[in-house]
Amino acid sequence: MNKMIKFKNGIECPALGFGTWKLQGEEAERAVKEAIEVGYRHIDTADRYENHLEVGRAINESGVARDDLFLTTKLWDEDLSGDRVASVVDRFSQELNVEYVDLLLIHWPNKNVPIEETLTAMKACQNAGKVRSIGVSNFTEHHLEDALATGIEFVTNQVEVRPHFNQVAMREYCAKNNIVVTGYSSLRAGDMAEPVIVELAEKYRKSSAQIILNWVVSRGMIALPQSTKVERMKENLESLDFSLSPEDLSQIDLVTQEKRYNNPDFAEFSY
Repeated sequence: MNKMIKFKNGIECPALGFGTWKLQGEEAERAVKEAIEVGYRHIDTADRYENHLEVGRAINESGVARDDLFLTTKLWDEDLSGDRVASVVDRFSQELNVEYVDLLLIHWPNKNVPIEETLTAMKACQNAGKVRSIGVSNFTEHHLEDALATGIEFVTNQVEVRPHFNQVAMREYCAKNNIVVTGYSSLRAGDMAEPVIVELAEKYRKSSAQIILNWVVSRGMIALPQSTKVERMKENLESLDFSLSPEDLSQIDLVTQEKRYNNPDFAEFSY
């Protein structure tokens, strides 16, 4: 059974979502359709993933009421200027074949466009009912400081979170400012082979993936696992059907190496 996380604006989001990065074409449509069939109600996509059409078809053919699904997408770098956001969001809605998006994120920080300009335009889309919540992605603490200084409310920061890169300082900063952390890339092979994770998987008779996803959500974050295999989708969804002890959660906290994996050449973490 999925857990709900409430944003500061009162809107609730399923704590376990389905990620669609690198899923395209028929594979994307099939995977999203199957994910919804097995019980996922939170789908995460992005303009950059180039799968809006497929995600939209899967959603509309699922038979699940739109209001029972939570849909996240993201603005890419070239669409962050204030005069572009509204028209791009309209395009997103057309591609996804929905009347609104539940959560709209800035995909990556961009030093060439003032954050206030982008957030102001996103807030206007929210006020117009085109999106229900707004947020950011891949922001570090100093990026968050700049965003918070605008006074415009945003609800989440979607970032890489794994046992070997648990981002504890950034998570504490977000908690202090009532920003929910959404974690992606949590199931790297090295993390699932971590001895502490393997030992806990044996102890609880669960998979390494289930241990990690349970840890992510138990620490108050949203998790976005991805798979093209139905059995793995089900397994990931069942990761919230048990409880890790406080001591075991703390064990996982201590394995961090603070080693970022997702660090593309265009990323500007330091400005």
